[in-house]
Amino acid sequence: MRLRPSVVVGFAIIAVYVAAALLGPLLAPYGEAEVVGDVWEPFSALHPLGTDSLGRDMLSRLLWGASRTIGVALAATLLSFTIGMTLGYLAAVLGGWVDMILSRSIDTLMAIPTLIFALVVLAVLPPSVLILILVIAVLDSTRVFRLARAVAMDIVVMDFVEVARLRGERLGWIIFREVLPNTLPPLIAEFGLRFCFAFLFLSSLSFLGLGIQPPAADWGGMVRDNANAISFGLPIPLIPAAAIAILTIGVNLVVDWQLERSSIARRGA
Repeated sequence: MRLRPSVVVGFAIIAVYVAAALLGPLLAPYGEAEVVGDVWEPFSALHPLGTDSLGRDMLSRLLWGASRTIGVALAATLLSFTIGMTLGYLAAVLGGWVDMILSRSIDTLMAIPTLIFALVVLAVLPPSVLILILVIAVLDSTRVFRLARAVAMDIVVMDFVEVARLRGERLGWIIFREVLPNTLPPLIAEFGLRFCFAFLFLSSLSFLGLGIQPPAADWGGMVRDNANAISFGLPIPLIPAAAIAILTIGVNLVVDWQLERSSIARRGA
């Protein structure tokens, strides 16, 4: 099947960012926290993207931050899907009081504003990458739970699931062999959306000073550190902001294509 140009662009953007995340520290011309020039130097051969508020090379900081920002967002998204899909499938397959307890617990957690919940938790707990991943994953898993439960509820009433129950198949078989394969398409698309949420949420927390802590490079923190440059007409904080925006656009282009494919497959079925 021939891909639309927008989808090719989306995959190309993702490929470039994955390469930057994997090889960034090797490609960076300077160290992550190395001061190599004056404050906010303009673009030059030595510093293609200029320097930041402390005289550190922006290109190097951007490459170092790629692995950390993308890695934390990806880890949080994977954990949120592990939690949300597991609980969502259990609620749909078991039903009854299990479904009621899990659903009401998730509703209670979703009633709390996401940013306020994260700010309170991160203000109390010691700042660390592990805490960040856990907080983002728990908050994000509520949305995954709702989707996983909804799509699984449509599957568990199908004849082939009832036949598996009558055969005496165990819970694990029903979930992994009957329900999971038939619910993957919308969940794969949702994974891209949830990654974007985690990516943007991490950048927001870093901008507020509760995300990845300096001197570690992080794109949201880089926007915060150089925000005052805007007052002098300098584009320095727009560089990490553009990096965040471009990746979000690339992922959404691929997600839209995946959602379209899922819709066509459902209509064909």
